Amino acid sequence: MISRNFRIFLGLIFTLFIIFLYGPTFSILVLSFQGPEGGLTFPMRGFSTFWFRSLFDGVGVIDIWGAFARSIRLGLVVMVLTVILSLSAGMAFRRHFALSAFLFYATISSLIVPSIVISLGVALEFRILDDLIKAVGVELQIQWIMDDFRTTMGLFSSGLGAQLTWTLPFGLLIMFAVFNRFDPSYEEAARDLGAGPWQTFKEAVLPIIAPSLIGVALFGFTLSYDELARSSQAIGGQNTLPLELRGLTTTVTDPTIYALGTLTTAVSFLAIAVFLSLFVLLRRRTSKSIAQEELPS
Repeated sequence: MISRNFRIFLGLIFTLFIIFLYGPTFSILVLSFQGPEGGLTFPMRGFSTFWFRSLFDGVGVIDIWGAFARSIRLGLVVMVLTVILSLSAGMAFRRHFALSAFLFYATISSLIVPSIVISLGVALEFRILDDLIKAVGVELQIQWIMDDFRTTMGLFSSGLGAQLTWTLPFGLLIMFAVFNRFDPSYEEAARDLGAGPWQTFKEAVLPIIAPSLIGVALFGFTLSYDELARSSQAIGGQNTLPLELRGLTTTVTDPTIYALGTLTTAVSFLAIAVFLSLFVLLRRRTSKSIAQEELPS
């Protein structure tokens, strides 16, 4: 049995961890409502939404709302691709095939490689591709390449690839865990009833794994929306919101940056709430369907 004093000690450690984890976020939330004369630190000098109005009026020459829109669009694309690729890989890895172990560890290993190294590597690959395209254009005298081509690097090329190296391993780990516990008897029952491969997947597999796919989607979107290091060298000429925020920390000296931090945090929590609601809804529907199927006829 764990002694009472030790439980109190563990509770204190956990409380300090929670304070350390959420304290900075709470401080920024409070300071974003500083009065017009307020600064970047406590004490509060009034309470107002002045800095939020200032944010909506624009922050210098930086296109904050354009960066925000780019982050949302990129996050949605990364989310969809992460779900599709993770699900496909999870289905494929249910059966052993040549080099399956190598492919698994090669994919997961991207989590332990420093993010800046991944970013530099992706940028280098696309620069080599640019040089190759330009060389082919000159060699074959392709006019539009010689006159107009600049680079293949961009939000949905090199930026997308860099972010998938971060989100995809998490999606794979989730789907591998799901399929390791998946009962194949549901598929066998569907096949016994005459269902084909696609119908078996649609009617027997997808409803059961749907809540887990919501979790993969949540990881894909939130990790992309907040990602900084892997995008830093590979995003091209259009920055995402985290990259713009990094630049603002050296140029903005008022609580406007706190107001922006509060809004972006609110978007993150809203996304988490939506995905968790979908997760709970699908989980309940799946549990109800399984319970009805197991009732004696």
